[in-house]
Amino acid sequence: MATLPNQLPTLAADPTGRPLGLDLPPGTLLDTTIDGPWDEPLLWRADAPAAPGDWLRLASARHAAGLYPVLVGGRADSESHPDKWELDPDVVSYPGDHDAEEVLADLWEEYAAEASDTDWPGLAPAGPPDADPDERAAEITDSLMGAGSWLEKAHLALVPARRSADIPAAVGWCGPANLTNDVAPLCAVLRSWEDRFGIRVVALTFDQLTVSVASPPRTLAEAEAIAAEHYAFCPANIEQSDHDSLRAYAEQEVLGARSWTFWWD
Repeated sequence: MATLPNQLPTLAADPTGRPLGLDLPPGTLLDTTIDGPWDEPLLWRADAPAAPGDWLRLASARHAAGLYPVLVGGRADSESHPDKWELDPDVVSYPGDHDAEEVLADLWEEYAAEASDTDWPGLAPAGPPDADPDERAAEITDSLMGAGSWLEKAHLALVPARRSADIPAAVGWCGPANLTNDVAPLCAVLRSWEDRFGIRVVALTFDQLTVSVASPPRTLAEAEAIAAEHYAFCPANIEQSDHDSLRAYAEQEVLGARSWTFWWD
């Protein structure tokens, strides 16, 4: 995958990150993949669980060092640590080599067309922002750390990436392995959502991904158009949910929603 220079090795010499213009809390560089250690660190992970305000405090790392913040883990089980995620950067292509609409159209044809009895409806139009994308990301990450949240024990990580949408590809994330082994096509969709809806990838677990949304749909028609993209992107969100139709999913999970969460069974 085409990548920017990885600044994480600098942290091995100075864990504070000061040579990169950062002031990091204690943390650990992680390089574990399904095939053993990678040839350079894949991410930096704070040793202590994240606290409100941490995402915003480390957001400057994007400009200073090309490192993007994201919450990782969160559940109190063996899969909460990225070392247990079976990361596989060796199989990941470059997100920029994929066309988002082609990716979604192909996935729709394979997973959604028969169940919905409709052809691929095309991409949803971009919506007007109701917040700055980074401010919305900070708001959502803080809310995800609340007591009782499924990400209450998450840690903040920094990932070398070109943009937030590329974070899953940059670490070789295999959360959607039941849908695709190469997460880069899905990152192409995330790039498109970044452009159209101001999303930021704010959290990853072993098999879940959460994005903040700066331009949520304001009408049911807009929400239904986006829900179709969600169906192609992550069929389990609809097929294994309590919603009896795509319209119900759109109304309850997409309309006005400031974050979207996806889970691949």
